[in-house]
This record gives sequence, C-alpha cells and structure tokens, in this order.
Amino acid sequence: MDSTNAPQKPWALRHPIAFLALATLAWLGLYRALVPVSEALVAALPVDRASHLGSALQFFLYDTPKVLMLLTGVVFAMGMVNSYFTPERTRALLAGRSEGAANVMAAGLGIVTPFCSCSAVPLFIGFVQAGVPLGVTFSFLISAPMVNEVALTLLLGMFGWKVALLYMGLGLSVAIVAGWTIGRLKMEAHLEDWVRDMPKAAAQFDDPEATLADRIQAGFSAVHEIVGKVWPYIVGGIALGAAIHGYVPEDFMAAFMGKQAWWSVPLAVLMGIPMYTNAAGVIPIVQALLAKGAALGTVLAFMMSVIALSLPEMIILRKVLKVRLIATFAAVVATGILLVGFVFNAVL
Repeated sequence: MDSTNAPQKPWALRHPIAFLALATLAWLGLYRALVPVSEALVAALPVDRASHLGSALQFFLYDTPKVLMLLTGVVFAMGMVNSYFTPERTRALLAGRSEGAANVMAAGLGIVTPFCSCSAVPLFIGFVQAGVPLGVTFSFLISAPMVNEVALTLLLGMFGWKVALLYMGLGLSVAIVAGWTIGRLKMEAHLEDWVRDMPKAAAQFDDPEATLADRIQAGFSAVHEIVGKVWPYIVGGIALGAAIHGYVPEDFMAAFMGKQAWWSVPLAVLMGIPMYTNAAGVIPIVQALLAKGAALGTVLAFMMSVIALSLPEMIILRKVLKVRLIATFAAVVATGILLVGFVFNAVL
C-alpha cells in the first residue's frame, strides 16, 4: 500500500511536545484576559455596571469562559492521565484487598478516575463481578463524582487551595467512613438478585505501551466526551449563580443559609437532593452563595448533597440495589454531609 495515500495525522499528534507547550501558553494568555474582556463587554452594553443587571452580566460573562476553560484544561490533562486508570485497571487494583485499607484506596482512586454518577450502574456491576467488597465499592462510587479532579480544580481556581484541600479531605472522609460503615452492615443480601448471582470474573486489564501522541488523543477524546455533555449544566449553573450574585440581597442569604440558622444545613442537604447536575454545574452557584453571605459549611453540605445524593442517581441505582440498601446508603452519606456542614459552621 502506498504510504503517501494514508491520511496524515493532525499536527498536534505529529509534534506533541510543541503542541502542549503552545496550548499551555495560549490557555494562560486567554485566562489572564478574562477579567478585562468581561468588563469591556459589560461597558459596551447599555446597562449600568453598578446595577443589579450589570453585576449579574459581568459575573456571567466572566465565569462562563473561566469555568469552561478550567474544565477543558483539566479534562484534557486528566484524559491523558486517565489512560492509565481504565475501569478494568481500577477493578484490578481494588479486587482481593481487605476492607479498611481498600476503602481508603478506593476513595483515593475516585479522585483520578473520570466516572460520574451516570456511570454508577455499569461500574457497580463490574466491581461486583470482580469480587470487590460492597463497602469498598461504595467508597469509590461516593468519591468518584464528589471528589473528582474537576471539582477540585474549579474550587482551587475560585476559592484558593485551602478551600479545595478542605473539600478534598471532607469528601474523602465521607466516602471512606460511609463505605466502611456499609461494609460493616453486611448488606450483600440487599443487592438485586440478578446482580448478586452473577458469576465472579477475574479482574484483568491490558497495559499497552502508549506514546505521548496517544495520550494527547485520549485528552481530546475526554474533552469531547465530558465537556460535550456537561457544558449545558455549567451554563445553567452560572446563569443561576449570576442571578443570585446580582439580585439576591445579602441579608436574605445570611438569614437563609447563615451560621445562626441551625436548620440551614439539613435544609441545604434536602434542597440538593432533587437537583441533577455535577460539580462543574454547582460550583458557580456555590461561589455566588458564599459571596452573598451564606455560611461555608452550609454551602459545602448543599454541594455535596447535589453531587453525591441526587435523586436521579438513586433512581439509576435502584436497578441494582434493593430499597433498603439504597436507603442505608443515602442515610449514611447524608449523616456524613450533615456533620461536615455543622462542623464547618462551628469552627469557621
């Protein structure tokens, strides 16, 4: 076959190091220009910058490209890293390990693996087939959507490393303790019969040698798959955050979600359960709530409940779990989230 007729690889794959260097410089340059560009756009509009509408528009015009750029950059980088953490490899790392240490390892793997709540059913089935203990499986399934790289990077970019590190520690603690608790309850009988009766499969995975160009291709694929799915939630979340930022009075938010209202934490958890979004969609709302005087513990509890206890996820999990196990899972995780909210409101 004449090699001259073969399709040529894109420039980025033929010169991967040069592409990564140029892409990083371009990303940093655009990111630094977001504030002046957003201010210039608002100034060009027939609105008063100091008005409610002007404030909301600036928030939206700044945060939308900021969050999308952060998300794209992180997903691309983690897409390259995640080529080492396929579902098969993750199952292989967890299968056959004792509980306790395995809960810690499972929660840690949740940070670097690209799985969200919509992946719960196939992952759950795969873990059961690989012989991963039930409690360890839950530690992973709690950590993966709640303490993923997208959430941590957006928190880092918006609130700084202290809040991001704090959230990571709290999320991992909830995932580890909740998984360990569910494991101690020995509730395997409350798996759906067809799941419990599946033959156990050996956890095997391939580890092919991959070039840097292959890793970059994996990054492009991750951006197309993940950003392509979540961007509507991001824009919707930022629009709601902009409305809160521009129009909701600070005194109202302080009274509704402040430290003084003891009921604010459980109410925030209940409010988060019916919502269907992810970390990328809820963090802009969190940012606006905090700016309006909401307490950090209350807002973190709201965020965790949206990500880890969403009603759509419970409906999906009903395919593989009986009602009692779902209720136990929700109760244990909700207890951990409530403790997080109350502790932070008490000490900060």
